Amino acid sequence: MQQSFVAKRRFFDDRNFPRGFSRSGRFTMSEGTMLEKHGQAMLELEEGQREAVNEEEARFIQVVKGELEAESAFEKTWMKYKRQIQDKRKFHTVFGKKRIADGSDDFSYTEVDSD
Repeated sequence: MQQSFVAKRRFFDDRNFPRGFSRSGRFTMSEGTMLEKHGQAMLELEEGQREAVNEEEARFIQVVKGELEAESAFEKTWMKYKRQIQDKRKFHTVFGKKRIADGSDDFSYTEVDSD
């Protein structure tokens, strides 16, 4: 039986986790290490760029498609990663000016006398 989730290179997501998975505060050390070591293989399986080499990887594909619930550490860690990047995309910050108290939709600044 072939070993599962063998990757040819380490997996990094500098866009979402520029300081690394373990340093982000969102993953445990073991989850961060798992993502770095095996994340590239998991990404390739999810995107169909790679065929499953055993039952564990075939099950992983079913989990990422939503057909089965995550059970193994690989499945749970990858699904946690996917939730984290989806949550980051949904997070919006609004920077703007305060409304004037008269209820109008005018967002301009008003001068205030400082007597």
